[in-house]
This record gives sequence, structure tokens and C-alpha cells, in this order.
Amino acid sequence: MARSLRFIPDGGSLVHITCRTMQGRYLFCPSPELNEIVVGVLGRAQDLHPVRICQVAVLSNHLHLLLDVDDACLLADFMEHFNGNLAKEVNRLTGWEGPVFARRYTSIIVSNEEKEQVAIFRYIAAQGVKEGLVEKVRDWPGVHSLPAILDGEPLKGYWFSRTQEYAARRRRESFGRYDYATEVTVHLAPLPCWKGLSPEQYRRRVAALETSIEEEAARERETTGEPVLGAEAVVSRDPHHRPEKMDRSPAPRFHTATEAAWRLLYDAYSEFLAAFRKAAAKLKAGDRAAPFPRGSFPPGLPFVSA
Repeated sequence: MARSLRFIPDGGSLVHITCRTMQGRYLFCPSPELNEIVVGVLGRAQDLHPVRICQVAVLSNHLHLLLDVDDACLLADFMEHFNGNLAKEVNRLTGWEGPVFARRYTSIIVSNEEKEQVAIFRYIAAQGVKEGLVEKVRDWPGVHSLPAILDGEPLKGYWFSRTQEYAARRRRESFGRYDYATEVTVHLAPLPCWKGLSPEQYRRRVAALETSIEEEAARERETTGEPVLGAEAVVSRDPHHRPEKMDRSPAPRFHTATEAAWRLLYDAYSEFLAAFRKAAAKLKAGDRAAPFPRGSFPPGLPFVSA
């Protein structure tokens, strides 16, 4: 199946990013070392390609990001840096050889409706709890931005300069783990629909979501009788383990609360796609001045910025 064109509406958009590991293996199994690396790589990518990060949650075999981006080029540059460097670090830490990610990241546009933005934010916040891995959001032993939002504390990690470490080894110099590391902060941004709230108001609304997530999970456990796996069991998993079953449900094209909002985004994408195909046909015929739509990646040519 052909990939959809990378598309961000004019003016930017909130996007839900998901990335899955190869064969669903637990290559992101939480540990203090991996956690500080993930946050460090994420913060470094944000420093170089300034997207607004609203939410992040890293599970054992996949991760979620909720990003507020200006255009498709910024998103592509950010994700190239983040995924590329994270894969190298995961291979180094776990001893895995070969690709870490099963495929290119999935990017889903979230409409500007408050109901839908809050729903996606809540979905990512529930990671770890809704699967029955831990009882409370704060019990998750991996990277999760909700505690940082609620406590008002920065999300900090380390960016390790492997180039400097390599040069030090060439000089036969002994060095410690953090001698060539830089502390990095991930700057969390509010949801676009809630950006007018004060920090305290924002935290109260997020705290209400946390409570509803944990209460819903508790009711589900009472109904099914399934126990919580627990953080200790999560961190003891073999990173190379391949689960027998994986969720294969297809990703939606857009996250919307209403059919009208879905239709608006669909029509915008359809218009973008038609203009791209028309320009691509002219380019194939030899017209290098073919007018590609704003926000597109013409084959073999630079990104068309606004």
C-alpha cells in the first residue's frame, strides 16, 4: 500500500505520532539508562528543530508523541533526528542489531476541536495504565510526561556526544559515563485548545484527566478480574522478546470529534493531493518549474515552504 503524502494544513496543526519497534520487541523496556537517553535525544531534537511537545509516553515496544508543528518539513526534520539517534542508542544499550523501528512513524492530524485534542491527550496519558501494566500513571517506570506536567518540574535527560567519546577512545583516554554528556530539558507546551489557561488551571485539568484514567482502569479490573502486571515485572522483561500478539488495527487518517471537522480536513488533503499529482506529472514531463503546493516535498527538489 502506497504511503500518504506528508501533509500539515496551512498554519500548522497538532499531530499524534506513533512509532513501533521491529516485530513489537521490547526494545524500549524502561530503565534509568534508557529513560535519560530518550529524554536527552528528544530534548536535543527539540533544540535543533523547535516543535512544541504537548505529551510523550514511551512504552516497551512503542511510543507516542503529541506535537504542535508549523509545517511538514519541521516535523520531518524533528522525527528524522529523534528516531535516527534513538535507534542508535537503543542498539548500543540493548545489543540489538538491525532496524529498531518497524516502519516510518505514523503521523495523524488532530483537529482544532477541544473535545478531540483532549481525547488524544487523555489517550496518551493513559498509556501503561489502560493496558493493565501499572495501577497509576506515576507508577510507570519509563518516560512519561504527565508527572512533569502535574508537578511543574522540567523533564530532563542527557545528550551523549558519541563523537567526543570516540575521539577520546582514539586518544586512549579513560572517561566516565557523563564526561561527554550534556543535560537537556524537554520543554512541554500546553494543548493548543488550552493555551489560554494559567499554569495552575492547566494542571488542574490535567489532574482531573489523571484521576478519570485511574478510576476507569480500576473499574475495568474489577469487571475482568485481571491483576496489574506491575512496574517490577515491566522492567524485568527481555528487550529482545517478541510478543505473540500485537494490535494491528489501522490508524485513522485524522483525529476528529465530528464528521464536519473530518470532512474539512479530508477536503484540504484531497485538494493538496490533486495539486501535487498535477505538478508531479508536469515535472515528469520535464517541467522543473512545475508549481507544487505549499507544504509539499517535490521528488528530488527542495521542500515548498509557505
